[in-house]
Amino acid sequence: MTLHIGLLLFPNVQQLDMTGPYEVFASLPDVTVHLIWKTLDPVRSSTGLTLTPDTDFQGCPALDVICIPGGKGVDELMEDSETLAFIRRQAQNARFVTSVCTGALVLGAAGLLRGRRATTHWASHGLLEALGAIPVQARVVRDGNLMTGGGITAGIDFALTLAGELLGELEAQATQLQLEYAPAPPFNSGHPETAPVEVVALALKRGAALLAKRQQLVARVAAAMKSA
Repeated sequence: MTLHIGLLLFPNVQQLDMTGPYEVFASLPDVTVHLIWKTLDPVRSSTGLTLTPDTDFQGCPALDVICIPGGKGVDELMEDSETLAFIRRQAQNARFVTSVCTGALVLGAAGLLRGRRATTHWASHGLLEALGAIPVQARVVRDGNLMTGGGITAGIDFALTLAGELLGELEAQATQLQLEYAPAPPFNSGHPETAPVEVVALALKRGAALLAKRQQLVARVAAAMKSA
């Protein structure tokens, strides 16, 4: 029986949040992967890569897995009633409800993180609690049928973990081998806990404006959720 996995594709998506898991899912047997947006028009990612949806909200079939990637565009999605309603509808019967990176904030805005353990990109991790989540520092976090991945490259870890749940560890490991996913980064600076102090400071400086804007947005969304 074919599994249907849907990845939300939206303007200013962080393309690796989506294409990393896509590569894993599309390599699995008896799996159909859908790239979903409101229209079938090409979408520009946050770094300029153009991607094309293959189904819209109305034409999307019932999904076994729905996955929300992250990126700058999540800010608009958190107050996009049409998108949040679509996610809630699909989540009702999905086998797994998932996210990568700051896609978790969109799940939170949809009310799907209340009382659930979740993770996201380290720079936005402090925003999870306001959206009802129980923040956990990990590459991949599972709470029942909710599975969230950390920042960007953690999407591959997340996808392989989910593949193991869906099709068994043998299939997941075979896919990992086919993709030659054997990380050996040149620097040990992939997380604030291991990066040099000056590297963390530089990264925080680069992301300060976006984080400040997002903190205000999350506070507004959280207040609206409480009054709903």
